[in-house]
Order: sequence, then C-alpha cells, then structure tokens
Amino acid sequence: MLHQDLLSFRRAALRSRSQYFFERGQLVFPDGTTRVTVERDPTPTYIARGEGAYLIDVDGNRLLDLNNNFTTLIHGHGYLPIADAVADLLQRGTCFSNPTEHELGLAELLVQRIPAIEHIRFVNSGTEAVMFAIKAARAFTGRSRIARVEGAYHGAYDWAEVSQSAAPASWGPDEAPAATTAYRGAPQSVAEEVDVIRFNDIEGLERRLAVSGRDLACILIDPIPSRAGLIAPDPAFVEAISILSRQYGFLVVADEVLNLRQGYRGASARFGLEPDLVAAGKIIGGGFPVGAVGGRMEVMEVFAGIGAKPALPQGGTFSANPVSMVAGRVAMEALTPASFERLEEMGTRVRNGLCAAIEGREAPFSVTGSASLFRIHPKRQAPRDYRQAFPTSEQNSWMTNMTRHFRSLDILLPFGAAACLSTAMTNSDLDLIVEAFGDFLDTYETDFDGAKA
Repeated sequence: MLHQDLLSFRRAALRSRSQYFFERGQLVFPDGTTRVTVERDPTPTYIARGEGAYLIDVDGNRLLDLNNNFTTLIHGHGYLPIADAVADLLQRGTCFSNPTEHELGLAELLVQRIPAIEHIRFVNSGTEAVMFAIKAARAFTGRSRIARVEGAYHGAYDWAEVSQSAAPASWGPDEAPAATTAYRGAPQSVAEEVDVIRFNDIEGLERRLAVSGRDLACILIDPIPSRAGLIAPDPAFVEAISILSRQYGFLVVADEVLNLRQGYRGASARFGLEPDLVAAGKIIGGGFPVGAVGGRMEVMEVFAGIGAKPALPQGGTFSANPVSMVAGRVAMEALTPASFERLEEMGTRVRNGLCAAIEGREAPFSVTGSASLFRIHPKRQAPRDYRQAFPTSEQNSWMTNMTRHFRSLDILLPFGAAACLSTAMTNSDLDLIVEAFGDFLDTYETDFDGAKA
C-alpha cells in the first residue's frame, strides 16, 4: 500500500545514525542491543537525551514518550529536583557497605503511604523484589508451591515467569491453563510447582485451589496486569483471592512494581486487595535501579537476622544505594495526592478521547487501563483476561502499523503493552495522542473492513 511505502521511506530517512549505532551494537551484543525489550522496526531508535515529556534521538527527532522507560519515569525525563539532589550526592559517595540515612527516608515514606507495608527491604530491581517476595512467602509458610495469573509479567525469576508468555499452541484448555516454562532448558519441575489461573476467572481459581491450595506458599498477582491486557480486576475476583487465602493458609503477594503508580496508596488499595507482601520498583527509584519488598511485620520477620541466621538471607551489593534512595524519595515526595489526581484526569482524558475516536468510526478496537496508564486493543470488545486480549496475526499487523504510524508522527507508543503518561505532559500532548490515533484509524480504514473481532 502506498501509505505503508511512504512510512517506510520516512522511517529510513529519520534513522540514519540509529542504524549506524545498531550496526556497531551487532558487533558486541548477541542481537545488537543488551535487553530483549528494546523495540526495533527494523532498527532501534537510539536516544541522545530526554527533556520532560519528550525524547530527542541521535538523528535529532523530538518524540513524545509514552513508554517512559517502561513506566518508570512518572515525572518524565530530566526532572530537575531529582537531578539536583543526585548531583549534590555524587560527590559524597555513591555506594557503601554500611547503611546510610537515605534508605531510612525512602523506607519511612513507603511505610507511611502504602497500607500493606509495615516493614520493608530494598533490592535492585523489580525482578529481585518479586523473587524475594516469593521466597519470603515460602520461608514464612514452609511451602514451596505458588499460583500466578496467566500472561502477567513478573520479571525473570524462574517460578514467576511460568506462563507469562503463554501462546494458543501450548496454553491448554480454558478451564485448566497449562503451566509452561519461559525459556529453553528451564527445569520442567519449575512449571510443576506453579498453578496457572486466568485473570478474573473465579470458578477456575476455586477449582484449581481446591486441589493444591494447602500446598501453596502464595498467590502472585498484579492487581491490573499490563502484559495480560491492563484489565481491571473484578471486585468479586479480588474478594475470592482473599477468602481462599484464609481458607488454605497461603499468602497474597501483590506485584506493584509497575502499578504502584495507580494511586497515592498504590494499586492494591485502589482495587481492594489486601496483600501480605508487596513487591515495588520502577517509580520508587526516581529513574535509578531499585526494587523493594514490604509487608506485614510478622511475615517480614523472615528477613531478620540479629543474633541468628535469618530464615531468608537477603543482600545485594547495590541494595539501598544512596543514589537510588535519594532519587526515589524526591520522586515520591513530589507525587502528592494532587499529583495523582492530575494524573488520573490526564488518563481519563486520553482514554475517553481514544474511545470516542473508535466509536465515531466503528473501528474494531477497544481501550483498557486506569489512572495514568492506557492500552489499545485490536478487539471490538474490551478483553477480560490474557486469552481474550491475545491478538490474531491479522490484529498483530494492525498493531505494528499503529506503532509505526505513531512513530511517523513523532510519538513513541509501546507495542502491545501499557502506555503511560507523566506529570511532565500537557493537555496539548494528550490531545496529540488522540489525534494520532484518529489519523491512524482513517489512514488504515480499509484494512479493518469486515473485521469481526
């Protein structure tokens, strides 16, 4: 199609230096970059700097950023209060084997703000936070088995990533999702220790846990899982988790690494979940590496080691380093109730605008999300779980074209994942998003003819 040829030409013209850097990268990295999550079409966009809501790439293009390093930068790029605080700190030391007062400041803020967190430990990433939350649940209960939601992303710990990339060929029947390992060579015994459930499927949850509930250390759940569709939980599903956890004696672990940004007190508080443990990350580091696991004091005692070996030893060379602690504290202090109210208004404005564009054209798309997050689905009906959100090959091509179209209009839209807003954005930025989507629907209108999904 002509419009696709023109877009391909423009992409090539705008990415000459990115192509050069990618060719260099292929000489030193197995696939040209150093993380699998880097998007490429066909090459990655290399970034020179960030300014507020925008990125400037190495070819000089100014791009509205709807990724914000995978939802981490809730204040956008180059947020001056963080930059000033970190610059002052760097000359006084970046990491020590001893504790510093800076870890206390961020810990106190999170304990005071997040209802489920009474005690806390810092680690270096969201993956570590989830891993230690699972280990803490095992140490506390004396059980090893876990349950998790199909398609939800929980990082790179073997048990946490079971069935996080499930596909139709291997995901099993609707009433009994299969547990599949995430990479070649992963021990099958890992999958055998994980119960996989469908999001919002109360009957399936009850049926599965009737068999294995008393063997579970925990159920791992993101209250509004982005990779599984960015779908809000059914209140009855949340209540069922709470009831079953008491019935069978397992812990509830909330993965809020991404979704702590759902509100001033986090995602669990927003959606009525009462977890025993919470894994946090991303926004609590202010743009620097961080993770945290917190929860009920009784459960967190498994980390205590004064005078004896702890039930769960935990450490890390860079855990609670002053740079991450100071940046995180400054970022979180700036996230006042008023800030979250504004982010909520921004998210509503974008989602409503996208929905209006869909309805006005009767296009085969839908929108999910809440707070400052949104996700566009190539589905007429908004999905309720990962399987319903899973795109066909045709729908995948629509999403590829949509991402390309946004990029041609200088907007970076994450492919098939949560798009996020930042406090640095203006109403004009938000309207650009809606306008770009409407333009995409008009440009590719003939591609959707006869679509039923």
